[in-house]
Amino acid sequence: MDPLDSSESRLVESANAAENAESSLPWARFSSWLECVCVVTFDLELGQAIEVFHMTCEMCFPGCLGDTQFSFRLRQSVGRRGSWFGEEDAYSRDAPVTLQLAHFYGYVYFRQVKDASVKRGYFQKSLVLVSRLPYVHLFQSLLQIIAPEYFEKLEPCLEAVCNEIDQWQSPVPGLTLNLPVMGVVMQVRIPSKNDKPGGSPEKQAQKEVGNLLPAPMMLPTIHELDLFKCFQSFLIHLQMLWELMLLGEPVVVMAPSPTVSSETVLALVSSIAPLRYCCDYRPYFTIHDTEFKEYTTRTQAPPNVILGVTNPFFIKTFQSWPHIIRLGELKMSGDLPKQVKVKKLAKLKTLDTKPGIYTAHKMFLQKDKSLIKRLLKGIQRKRPSEVQSAILRRHLLELTQSFIIPLERYLASLMPLQRSVTPWKTPPQIRPFSQEEFMGTLEHAGPQLTSVLKGDWVGLYRKFFRSPNFDGWYRLRHREMTQKLECLHLEVVCDADLLGWTKDKSEVEIVDLVLKLREKLMKAGKQQLPVKEGVLEKLEGYLQTVISSLPEDLQTVLHRY
Repeated sequence: MDPLDSSESRLVESANAAENAESSLPWARFSSWLECVCVVTFDLELGQAIEVFHMTCEMCFPGCLGDTQFSFRLRQSVGRRGSWFGEEDAYSRDAPVTLQLAHFYGYVYFRQVKDASVKRGYFQKSLVLVSRLPYVHLFQSLLQIIAPEYFEKLEPCLEAVCNEIDQWQSPVPGLTLNLPVMGVVMQVRIPSKNDKPGGSPEKQAQKEVGNLLPAPMMLPTIHELDLFKCFQSFLIHLQMLWELMLLGEPVVVMAPSPTVSSETVLALVSSIAPLRYCCDYRPYFTIHDTEFKEYTTRTQAPPNVILGVTNPFFIKTFQSWPHIIRLGELKMSGDLPKQVKVKKLAKLKTLDTKPGIYTAHKMFLQKDKSLIKRLLKGIQRKRPSEVQSAILRRHLLELTQSFIIPLERYLASLMPLQRSVTPWKTPPQIRPFSQEEFMGTLEHAGPQLTSVLKGDWVGLYRKFFRSPNFDGWYRLRHREMTQKLECLHLEVVCDADLLGWTKDKSEVEIVDLVLKLREKLMKAGKQQLPVKEGVLEKLEGYLQTVISSLPEDLQTVLHRY
């Protein structure tokens, strides 16, 4: 028996394919991790100056004293392929839906310190890593290693780092990798869509670490943030914010720093995982952003987007938005973080607006008071932040799953029965999604089966159906179901007696069958359909046998096709 099961075999195949593709191309491995590394300097005459990637300049100078880390997100040109030399499709096939390659991410380490030798009196410089991978924890950890050293030694240090990254193995989902840089080895596991939701990355890594040597710096996650730290000033309102994220509502986060702004936005987006947040979001948004006019126009309703900002100017700009989270510096009330209050939007008028959640949103579900008590008790008992975050993440995961499971169950009922898939007919169609039919299933198979929360679940579903998140979820699931039907049909055809079927058929019918099967095989290969092992090869062999039974002139035409 093969010691590797099919999923592990495909993992090894992906890793080998990536390595082969990289071996003959310059900077191929570097490009699978980063698009570029930028250094932004404040020039007294020019302002923010950069030579490589000018669109990021204004986002890289927040003006905070000391060292500051944050991130931003940019659109990718329509139809643009990255510089990952053909490995993107394999990554997208195996990565979780929440970690797909769709935008550029900028990870910034900004330093501003007094320096008498500089004309302005301050040393101001940003080191920026630009990537299409949404691995915020990995790249911020990487910056903590290389940025302080770079600010001391400058270009030679950066060139050495780039050469080291060019030796890293590509990020294949499911693999555990050792990534050496500047004398430190980071051990990371690349998340896979096959991972159990809420599972421990460390446990997954232990299973797959194989012959990797022990690493002195093991990152428990490459993309998750400290949720408790991000949410601690509005823990009692977390469920309301979860509803806003689920429904794709327009939200502005006004924060005291780019760090708080970007981390809060990313944490909010992750709160509905494993459901993908399908709207746009900008962890750090400035008036220099290319979408500034598009997102701040008052001639139409606010777009479905989350914006993280720090400029007080935005309070006036976003007065017409339905949901604004105004954060200040964290304050304590005894041992507990002071919680912001929900306030009416009408009170959001002046530049000195107090912290609070300004919204008219009425919650569909009742608050889970037991969660709040558990977290507050954890603060009093000095429970570690990572433990508090794990409790939060588990709660949000279970809440999202309770909402999604009834939808998944109903969607599965729309799939044609396997016995209705026959070799000589086009696969049957998936039944259309009916909102009312789904609503009829909730009484006996609704969220109450897995959640103790009471409330207007039906109203929440109705509003969810009008959101971009439902549209994105349904499109993805429908595509996956269509591919599954295609796979089932290919497997049924493979098990059928093709040669027997051709005995009493005309040449026209046989040629038509050959062309249709060829088209299906090409489509299956192009889309990398998860067909059972050996099916495609077996069908190709059958086709060659059928073609060889035809007259020579037809064989020539078919072989050309």
